[in-house]
Amino acid sequence: MEQHDLSGPPEQPAKKPETPGKPETPGATDTPSAGFDFNRPTVVSLLYLSSFFLGITVIVGVVLAYVWKGEEHADWETSHYDYLIRTFWIGLIGGFVSILLMIVLIGFLMMVAVGVLVVVRCVLSIVNAQKQQPMPNPDTWLA
Repeated sequence: MEQHDLSGPPEQPAKKPETPGKPETPGATDTPSAGFDFNRPTVVSLLYLSSFFLGITVIVGVVLAYVWKGEEHADWETSHYDYLIRTFWIGLIGGFVSILLMIVLIGFLMMVAVGVLVVVRCVLSIVNAQKQQPMPNPDTWLA
């Protein structure tokens, strides 16, 4: 004949309390993911880069940078917004001066240089945004 233990339910291992709004998944951590993170500075940088093909997305990017700079955000994002807003103005002023200098043919070379500078600044912002680190020198006019 079998004997049953009537002292109570069997003990279960202690369970971690669930975080509200976060489903519990095995192996989940609070550290940044290893994948590509579409955080706000990254979105602005990608809009800037896509403007080389689509044109108007740079306006959307700079408007978002100004709006998001005024909202609550992580400390590391502040330097990115300053850096990306400055990148917009470098591209706009550099492009305008390049167009004026096309009369003496140096403008064509300057337009390429301004384009390269904008691309480099956007890539640097994306790299630091993926690491969730601030821009080292957001007030610079170079890369």
